[in-house]
Amino acid sequence: MIKNLFDLSGRVAVITGGNGGIGLGMAEGLASQGCEVSIWGTNDDKNAAALETLQAYGPKVSALNCNVADETAVQVAFAETLKTHSRVDGCFANAGIGGSGTRFDETSAEEWHRVIDVNLNGVFYTFKHAARHMRERSEGGDSFGRLIGTASLAAISGQARGQHYAATKGGLISMVKALAVEYARYGVTAHTILPGWIETAMTENSFGWDTFVEKVKPRVPMRRWGEPEDFAAVAVYIMSQGSGYHTAETFLVDGGYANF
Repeated sequence: MIKNLFDLSGRVAVITGGNGGIGLGMAEGLASQGCEVSIWGTNDDKNAAALETLQAYGPKVSALNCNVADETAVQVAFAETLKTHSRVDGCFANAGIGGSGTRFDETSAEEWHRVIDVNLNGVFYTFKHAARHMRERSEGGDSFGRLIGTASLAAISGQARGQHYAATKGGLISMVKALAVEYARYGVTAHTILPGWIETAMTENSFGWDTFVEKVKPRVPMRRWGEPEDFAAVAVYIMSQGSGYHTAETFLVDGGYANF
């Protein structure tokens, strides 16, 4: 008999960059279904505000200041999360930064590495500690884990003046597919979420540019920008028992943009 398929009571999820935008939208979805949540972010004020929002849902929540580009900081944050929540069932590597919009042939090595360090190396550090924890739990008889990375349309389409950003998001999809294969035997699934044009702090400059809005919004079949709340349900599905035999997926959440 199937029952409580999407009940997340007793589960714990880490969400990097979870203090706003898509990360907070996923965190709210998870908390609404009983999942404990630990959000990691680098802005203490935003962490505090997000924590207050999440506390209204009931399950235990926590917030930590963590720069995912620093492996030592990730290691410390993961240990603190385990101290608070005892386990981590899902790890959403959502933290990311955009590029400077510089011409490719004028991009400095410093700018290239700035984006790579957060968007790709940061995911590696985060997933490394999460995957080890999930594998060790599985070897002890507790097989369950979810690894989820936030990619971008830039991974599957050409983004002028954003090659470094695109490279990180394309690399993320490949990394996750490999994780799905390696860790399936431990009851761990791995996915990427690929957002379209979503109203967040990262996109506010673009959305404030009239020419951009006039040209891009009509290409979204749903005729609206996405919102962080649009990612709540997919996060719940991935964390649930219902997705147990579903892995290596790229969840496209873009209002139909990529198919129009």
